[in-house]
Amino acid sequence: MPRRKPSPKQTRRTDTRRARDSSAESQSPSGVLFGGALVREEPGPGGEMYMVRPIPGSNATKFYRCPGCDHDIRPGVAHVVTWPSEPGGANERRHWHTGCWSGRGTRSLTRRWS
Repeated sequence: MPRRKPSPKQTRRTDTRRARDSSAESQSPSGVLFGGALVREEPGPGGEMYMVRPIPGSNATKFYRCPGCDHDIRPGVAHVVTWPSEPGGANERRHWHTGCWSGRGTRSLTRRWS
């Protein structure tokens, strides 16, 4: 049995989806794609530039210790991962609560990480 031609509505939907996907890959106004995730660069402690990657709660599967408040980041909790943007800085990755990273300018690091 021969296949039917797609309706104009189906064709238009596919074309729109393709255009949206290709523009998302090439344009990233607030950061760069790193391993399929959006990463942005921000000033961090000491004025050093840091790469910041948001981690959604659905991807958070381990326990981490936040250097901002010295409390656990439990699995399932959305947070950010930061590391110095200099070469080799990824070895110094730290997982922060999103609020702790945002408020880092108003408070210092805890004893554990300083």
